[in-house]
Amino acid sequence: MDTSNQHRIQCDYLIIGSGLAGLTAALQAAKHGQVIVVTKATAEQCNTRYAQGGIACVVDHDDTFEAHIADTLTAGAGLCHPDVVRDIVKAGPARMRDLEELGLRFTRRGEVRETHSQEEANQFDLGREGGHSARRVLHAGDITGREVSEVLLARCRENPNITILEYHLAVDLITSRHFDWRSENACYGAYVMDTRTNVIKTFLSTFTYLATGGAGKVYLCTCNPDVACGDGIAMAYRASAEIANMEFYQFHPTILYHPHAKSFLISEAVRGEGAVLKIRKNGQLVEFMQNYHPLKSLAPRDIVARAIDNELKRTGEECAYLDITHKSEEFLRKRFPNIFNECLKFGVNMAHDPIPVVPAAHYCCGGVRTDVNGVTTVKGLYAIGEVGCTGLHGANRLASNSLLEAAVVGYNAVIHSLTAEKPAPLADPTIIPDWQSGDAVSSDEQIVITHNWDEIRRFMWDYVGIVRTRKRLERAKNRIRLIRQEIEKYYWNFLLTSDVIELRNLASVAEMIIDCAMARKESRGLHYNLDYPKYKEGDIPMDTIIRRPLKPTIRMDKIN
Repeated sequence: MDTSNQHRIQCDYLIIGSGLAGLTAALQAAKHGQVIVVTKATAEQCNTRYAQGGIACVVDHDDTFEAHIADTLTAGAGLCHPDVVRDIVKAGPARMRDLEELGLRFTRRGEVRETHSQEEANQFDLGREGGHSARRVLHAGDITGREVSEVLLARCRENPNITILEYHLAVDLITSRHFDWRSENACYGAYVMDTRTNVIKTFLSTFTYLATGGAGKVYLCTCNPDVACGDGIAMAYRASAEIANMEFYQFHPTILYHPHAKSFLISEAVRGEGAVLKIRKNGQLVEFMQNYHPLKSLAPRDIVARAIDNELKRTGEECAYLDITHKSEEFLRKRFPNIFNECLKFGVNMAHDPIPVVPAAHYCCGGVRTDVNGVTTVKGLYAIGEVGCTGLHGANRLASNSLLEAAVVGYNAVIHSLTAEKPAPLADPTIIPDWQSGDAVSSDEQIVITHNWDEIRRFMWDYVGIVRTRKRLERAKNRIRLIRQEIEKYYWNFLLTSDVIELRNLASVAEMIIDCAMARKESRGLHYNLDYPKYKEGDIPMDTIIRRPLKPTIRMDKIN
């Protein structure tokens, strides 16, 4: 790693993001070169940390790879890529062993349930979630993501070949179009802002990995952390990488409904342990999922989210309820210690009180189009984790397949890089310009950012949410077109701040979701349009793929 110029830094592997995918790649890449991980807040702030349920993986003799594959394909509504599903599911056990060797400890049965032998007590306590035909979800209590994140960060911070730079926000990818737009499209690193000083640095790398997570903040109601603005997807799009299936945004059915609870997720594992969804009718709580799916409260997430949305609109109630009061308080405190204590903070005792819940944006099933190795359509650029679209999830992610994908693809991407054709080496690295602010000045119109931020999230929720129509999508498209114009004008005229960068990315991702939703003339999986019927079995499934046309850079200050 060359840091002789503190604003121009070279490394072998540049990894943007600090979740499971990014840190898995970092640990693998550190065996082969110098690694820099940049993350826009603290390294702990990532979607991985908020994953409560666990990691779907076949580790029980009564379960099979074929059953896990079949469940994934069923949930994906015909759009999964079967070869990718098979590869990721079969690679799962090896990647789980890697995590255990790094120090992660999955919960054993004897820690939460009564067992009849020491052998049974030492077995993994496997959870079951919606859409799964068997118990196959490995978990570490109900804070699996937090445990995974802390273990990986500890190992990365111990590794002398890995440098983690916090409060560093990627602005744009550096590609060959910055010096020769007619050449093969290749990535050479990224421009990255140190948000504590607003200085934009030039990071040059042999390989660049996008591991930036999802884009839940594009919606008004989300369980994602504030960092989830779709930065990686937007940067890849500006670099002319192919983007796929952005219309498929998964809404988690059960977010704690309370005026002072900030989007706290009630894990699907609660339903896996027997919780039942209910709605208030005539003063009584009654079940309703039997009217929507044979699996009732264990139906796949898209069906459950739409069912709750429909019940709320039909009854006028503000929330549904998740009832697991038939379980003992002792069991609930052991199995869901974090959820139990968080609910208690807001006056809800899971053992005695049904939990008020509503749906919220949770997971982006689309993203930067890749193969099972995270390879994008831009040479030298990989996309791993939620930012990528491998074809595993199809039109609807099967519960707890996300961390599985992050671990497998994060590992695969580095292995692939060892034999991959690298971008053509630069005869003179100075051909890549450092960031120039041109004649931009400090802004005195911060209201432009806050107003557009709020407006985007509101109309995305109202028009491009769980249930859509052509008219709603057209309204959203008209609004985002005007807002994008405002943001681009603001971007060029004023000095960059982290708020401007995130807003620009958020608006770009919003437009991609709208464009993909308008292009799909059917209802499939997470994309439910009242103006189009559900797809028919036997229909030829097609991914929705968009790509920004490759064009020359017009201005060298603030690369567009």
